[in-house]
Amino acid sequence: MTPTTIRTQGPPKGGRAAAQKEEQTDQVSWRDRFAALGNLPAFFRLVWETSPGLFLGDALLRLVQAAIPAASLYIGKLIIDQVVSLTKAGGLTDTTLLWQLVAAEFALAILSTAIGRAISLMDGLLGDKFANATSIRLMEHAAELDLEQFEDATFYDKLERARRQTTGRTVLLTGVFGQVQQLISVGFLAAGLAVYNPWLLLLIAVAVTPSFIGDNYFNKKSYSLSRSWTPERRELDYLRYVGASDETAKEVKIFGLSGFLVDRFRTLSNEYLGKNQAIAVSRAGWGTLLTVLGTAGYYGAYVWIVRRAVTGGISLGDLTFLAGSFRQVRGSLEGILLQFSSLTQEAIYLQDLFDYFAIKPLIHSPRTPLPFPRPVREGFTFENVGFKYTNSERWALRGLSFTLKPGEKLALVGENGAGKTTLVKLLARLYDPAEGRILLDGHDIRDYSLDDLRRNIGVIFQDYIRFKMSAGTNIAVGDIDERTNQPRIENSAQRSLADTVIAKLPDGYQQQLGKSFNKGVELSGGEWQKVALGRAYMRDAQLIILDEPTAALDARAEYEVFQRFNALTEGKSSVIISHRFSTVRMANRILVLEGGRLVEIGSHEELLAQNGRYAELFALQARGYQ
Repeated sequence: MTPTTIRTQGPPKGGRAAAQKEEQTDQVSWRDRFAALGNLPAFFRLVWETSPGLFLGDALLRLVQAAIPAASLYIGKLIIDQVVSLTKAGGLTDTTLLWQLVAAEFALAILSTAIGRAISLMDGLLGDKFANATSIRLMEHAAELDLEQFEDATFYDKLERARRQTTGRTVLLTGVFGQVQQLISVGFLAAGLAVYNPWLLLLIAVAVTPSFIGDNYFNKKSYSLSRSWTPERRELDYLRYVGASDETAKEVKIFGLSGFLVDRFRTLSNEYLGKNQAIAVSRAGWGTLLTVLGTAGYYGAYVWIVRRAVTGGISLGDLTFLAGSFRQVRGSLEGILLQFSSLTQEAIYLQDLFDYFAIKPLIHSPRTPLPFPRPVREGFTFENVGFKYTNSERWALRGLSFTLKPGEKLALVGENGAGKTTLVKLLARLYDPAEGRILLDGHDIRDYSLDDLRRNIGVIFQDYIRFKMSAGTNIAVGDIDERTNQPRIENSAQRSLADTVIAKLPDGYQQQLGKSFNKGVELSGGEWQKVALGRAYMRDAQLIILDEPTAALDARAEYEVFQRFNALTEGKSSVIISHRFSTVRMANRILVLEGGRLVEIGSHEELLAQNGRYAELFALQARGYQ
């Protein structure tokens, strides 16, 4: 498989010096910012697909809202000119037009408020829908990716950044719509200003440029800091979890880890806050200075307008219109430029989401898969199989050759790290071999549909998941499509002895397991193991794999489980990983691994007669019971 870079959880290798180097790498140029705008079409396609009606309605309402400021200012100008005219006439002129103008201005104010609330409503609804749809897509894509990718810290950085983009991304949508709305408003207002004096537009540009340059600079600094600290933010989340979780509370208390965890969290969080605070203080100081410069430019134009009014060059209504237009154009342009800086920054963040979706699995089904054999006739054959984990020089398995025959019970024996679980993961195509191949009935397992292969393999790993769901669902995950088949769930529970556990629960199969949710009940390790074993009985698989299936069970329960397991696997192939030789000896053949290589294979009796590695391990364990 193509090697990927692994970075361990926690601070980047080399400490803060490496992080500073990464921060320098993350500096964003203007070219990068404009390039990031290329993400917007794909983003809008996603939003449109989420809800075309809300998307279109939001856009149309904003278009109407954009024309209201210029219209209101112009009507205000007409009102003032009308009042001045009436005053000069001594109040004897008909006031009908004046009150009509006031009514029109009032109607525009009501319309603007109503449209604003409607836009806020649509933004909220669209935001919720988009967040849900993106979260679902993120989970669906995660299901397509390889196990090895989930073991890569660099991948987890991308996943973490992508997760942060699933919520709040409609801020970007609102920002773009707001930009367009403000540009239209500025167009109307600027046209009015240009009629009186085009130089006013140049003064506006001078007034807004300083603060735009400043905000752009500090936005870039904030983005660089946020991106370079992705590993540390993940560590902070992890420390929060470990320091305050029901699953870790026992060991945190027993080993007195609270002080260590709090100190580590405090050190990391204070360092980040310090860097962020330095940027915030600089932004505030420079922002004030640059705003003063911009305000000076604005009042220069305002003085010109007032002088024109005093000398009779424009009417009092014109003065009001020009001053209001200038103020709004300046504010809108500032908003547009600042929002543009923020918009490009958000568009760069958006790249994190698309980068995650661009990750492709290396393990996938062929375009024209072979039909899965039913039943399996020749079995699974390992031909000189080798595998090593990413960024590791040590081979987890090497030169492995053997055949798992149809209906055979095969036990895997070896010390920790010998390669037993890796072998099982290769069988289930969670990994593909780096060397050699695995055949199923004479064909490479890569020639079969991945879904078909895994549907015909039932695996219960030693580190099985304790789902914070109902007891029935915890068993049904073995074949989730049958989650409503209560008789099948109960039969699987009976076979794994989980029925005796569930019978003691207040709500039976509907009982919430785990303390994370209301009325949840926690099970013991042995009870959880019986529930997990029930998942193997749910699946009508041709190959059953149990990785240390009875590690938490007492001797009597272990004996009962394997008596039932023998019945379950009658006519099927099975693989058992266990350190207990009382379990292993029930297998037809035992495969002994050492350092990733096959050193012995045979029945219990045959291996004892060889007086090799298996016999040595068996004798050591037997001596412990004497």
